[in-house]
Amino acid sequence: MRDTSIQKALSKTPMTVTRSLLFNIAFFTWTTVCCFGLLWMLLLPRRQMVHVVEWYLRTVYFLERAILGLDYEVRGLENVPRNGSYILAAKHQSAWETMKLHLLIDDPAIILKRELLFLPIWGWYAAKARMIAVDRSARGRAIGSMIEGAARVKSEGRPIVIFPQGTRTAVGRYLPYRVGVAVLYKELDLPIVPMALNSGVYWGRRSFRKRSGRVLVEFLPPIEPGLGRDAALAELETRLEAATDRLVVEAGGPPTEKPAKQVPQGAPAAVP
Repeated sequence: MRDTSIQKALSKTPMTVTRSLLFNIAFFTWTTVCCFGLLWMLLLPRRQMVHVVEWYLRTVYFLERAILGLDYEVRGLENVPRNGSYILAAKHQSAWETMKLHLLIDDPAIILKRELLFLPIWGWYAAKARMIAVDRSARGRAIGSMIEGAARVKSEGRPIVIFPQGTRTAVGRYLPYRVGVAVLYKELDLPIVPMALNSGVYWGRRSFRKRSGRVLVEFLPPIEPGLGRDAALAELETRLEAATDRLVVEAGGPPTEKPAKQVPQGAPAAVP
């Protein structure tokens, strides 16, 4: 789905381009300094290391506000459980939300590709933080390893973060929801808290340009345990897509183009 003409015009203004250039230089320079300068924290207990990571993420947030003029607003915090584990099913529109999860909720365990653990330095931090790494190439075994890792996180009382579409999805584009989140819901008997956002309007997927403004993040009421797997997945998609479209449109972005429903062969067409 292409950006609207308004978004394109805003993203190409000289101020936006200049701010984006300055931010990218500052962000990558500062991140490189921190990656090497904070290697010592790998010797700390895991929870203390996570606190240092949270400090780094707050400094990135400062750069976003100071250089880009980009802030964020959180809605629906009353829907986030205060104690114990739960599944946070989050939209994934850009890198922005991956750098805010530790600031939005306490000590999350993010489900990610196993290959990321082999990245120099970054992978060491992810492994130390005890994220849930899944080997996608293992096919059937991938679900089993995901359940095993999530069960460990549940026993620690930490939230489990999953991106139900499996990848970053540009605003306005539709991707189907994968069954993994519903499998965790049934196997772990945990509530799903949907998290909608509109970060992709300001910080595009794999985009150099970032816009000023206010990202909206909204936690929706939990989907409590008790539904069947298919019913839970359908409920999550319905709620999360509707809330995301509302936030995206509020920021001037395009609503998602849903695929046309297929009419079974031989069935009569709907009459308007």
